[in-house]
Amino acid sequence: MEANSSGATSEPKFTNRLKEEKSPYLLQHAHNPVEWYPWGEEAIQRARAENKLIFLSVGYSTCHWCHVMEKESFENEEVAKIMNEHFINIKVDREERPDIDKLYMMFVLLINGSGGWPMSVWLTPDLAPVTGGTYFPPNDRWGMPGFTTVLTKLASKWATDRDELTTTGRSVIEAIRRNVDHKRADEVEDATGMETLEAKFKQAVNMYQRNYDPVWGGSLGAPKFPEASKLNLMFHLHVQEPKHKVLGVVLNTLDKMAAGGIHDHVFGGFARYSVDKKWHVPHFEKMLYDQGQLLSLYANGYRLTRKPSYLAVADAIYRYLCKDLRHPTGGFYSGEDADSLPTADSEEKIEGAFYAWTYDEIKELLQANLDKFGDLAGADPVAVYTGHYDVKEEGNVKPTSDPHGHLLGKNILIVYGSVRETAEKCKTTEEIVERILKTANELLHEVRDKRPRPHLDTKILCAWNGLVLSGLAQLACVKDAPARSEYLATATELVKFVRANLYDVQARKLLRSCYGGAEEPLASERPIYGFIDDYAFLIKGLIDYYVASLDEHALHWAKELQDIQDELFWDPKHGAYFYSEANSPNVAVRLKEDHDGAEPCGNSVAAHNLLLLSDYFEEERLKEKARTLFDYFAHTAHFGYVLPEMMSAALLEEQGRNTLIVVGPESPDATALIDAVREFYVPGMITVQLKIDQPAHIVRRRKSLDNFKMVKNMPTAYICHNKVCHLPVTEPERLTEEFQPRYTFDYQEYEN
Repeated sequence: MEANSSGATSEPKFTNRLKEEKSPYLLQHAHNPVEWYPWGEEAIQRARAENKLIFLSVGYSTCHWCHVMEKESFENEEVAKIMNEHFINIKVDREERPDIDKLYMMFVLLINGSGGWPMSVWLTPDLAPVTGGTYFPPNDRWGMPGFTTVLTKLASKWATDRDELTTTGRSVIEAIRRNVDHKRADEVEDATGMETLEAKFKQAVNMYQRNYDPVWGGSLGAPKFPEASKLNLMFHLHVQEPKHKVLGVVLNTLDKMAAGGIHDHVFGGFARYSVDKKWHVPHFEKMLYDQGQLLSLYANGYRLTRKPSYLAVADAIYRYLCKDLRHPTGGFYSGEDADSLPTADSEEKIEGAFYAWTYDEIKELLQANLDKFGDLAGADPVAVYTGHYDVKEEGNVKPTSDPHGHLLGKNILIVYGSVRETAEKCKTTEEIVERILKTANELLHEVRDKRPRPHLDTKILCAWNGLVLSGLAQLACVKDAPARSEYLATATELVKFVRANLYDVQARKLLRSCYGGAEEPLASERPIYGFIDDYAFLIKGLIDYYVASLDEHALHWAKELQDIQDELFWDPKHGAYFYSEANSPNVAVRLKEDHDGAEPCGNSVAAHNLLLLSDYFEEERLKEKARTLFDYFAHTAHFGYVLPEMMSAALLEEQGRNTLIVVGPESPDATALIDAVREFYVPGMITVQLKIDQPAHIVRRRKSLDNFKMVKNMPTAYICHNKVCHLPVTEPERLTEEFQPRYTFDYQEYEN
């Protein structure tokens, strides 16, 4: 905005086509001098009509380096002049159009060996990539070509040697297409050369143990990401073969992440990654997909070990989700930015301003509120708090973790010891230490909420809400969680939200996104229909939600969505799921995702879903699809490391699933039997309640269940594995006695 002579603000100097979009990321660029287009027919047809290269810029609204490149280049009128004269410029929100992002990121990875955002790619008018990269500085520096240098050279090359660029671009697209079309199983002519699942199991265990940081948890080195899919597989590997002791790898990682600065100790939730090996200094953006997956991990960590801190961390994630990322009608926003204004009067946002503290800020706040702590028996809350969280007068962030100096003299809270060690050092009790930490964090939270907040991306994505639904459902299975009913109620509201706002009933398709705000969520005038992960993640969430709630409507909908997914994305020729629908406009190649990254890939999650739905609905064709998926990806190198979620599904297929069948009227006694099993983490557990006092419903139509009866006219549980059932049980305690030795582990055995 520009100020006029009276001091009032006037209309922005520039406005482009992005002003009509709903994506917060695109709207951030609506007043750049660059003549941005959204991805679509108008921009592409203009590129073809004027025979110009397309400059494709891909990012997302909470991306720190996207903001940097915008400030340096896209707000610069001289740079914009070059862009507008020689290129058709398109902005894409990678979270809105992951199909476009993944295709051209594959190209950037091929030519550069690494990728990231912002992604900058130049395309021919027929959408073939010719060159690309990520962040470009405005001018040549750090050994990198400047953005203006690249723009000028490409404009010149296109003017003088168009045919070479066009030929190169088309050859790249053809190579990517051939790679997708090539059936993996055909790569090995000798079937005897295929690794057995047992060999893949051993290889996965060895790789995880070899790449594991025994001191700080996670993978060796830095930066450090949560890698939720790998941790999930290690849970499963341990349950399958406890002798390998891989549980220690997961538990130490969960402990160190929870102790680190990547975890928001003041209120809850996790940042995307840490820049150092200690999980100390995070890249401060908080993403919804991390919260959902970590909610599941800490909930399941608690179910496996009963370690109280895991339930506390999971509950804090839940509190953060509900307070800061939840739409009033039940869906969840995409994330919060890393950058914010240090004060309301500041003109420039900096990374981490919302989360960092000086020693004096903490000292003054706690001393001003001594009455809030109660009787501390002589303990000094400042000494306890600053000692526990490593808060130093000079700040606790090393310069190597703070290249821009944004955290100079500041502290990012981190725990190197324990409550017990803090109590011993401060000569007080653990109860007093816990009270000081709780009260002080509540005080800091009140103060922090008065600071300028980071930007909130109010885009609501179907896939990521599916991950959160899974997390809420896993947490709601914890029988002794004080807020269990809240978790389940929030999950129920989320299912209703997705059904109402992210499902097109007429088209029978999921929507990728809707857009939040204080009012009703908004749909786009040009709806973006869902991709494979929208279906797979939501179906998984619905199956998990069914286990927690026994709401059979959710299971019905999961099956309906699976049928739609199979229709829209399955490759009948070679097998596996494409990422996008057939005949998607302006998509040069339909990709198939083949690795689990920050999010698991749709093919991996679908493998789980197919197996479970096959059991619930007794449809063998679903199981056959899962087996085809395993065959398609069977020759992926380091299978269990690259596709950990699919490895977990393959183990379920080979080992079979456990089934809990509870027969009887709906009653507290029947629920107690289900709860006795539901509180344990049992990979792939099928849960069926035969409600004999209600009209026939989905599970009663399964012929295989006709023989299960009540014993002594009491609600009765049957535990079956591969169609072999144990003797019926009517007492929940008997089920607990059966499952506890097999599925509960003493976390103290695995601590460093």
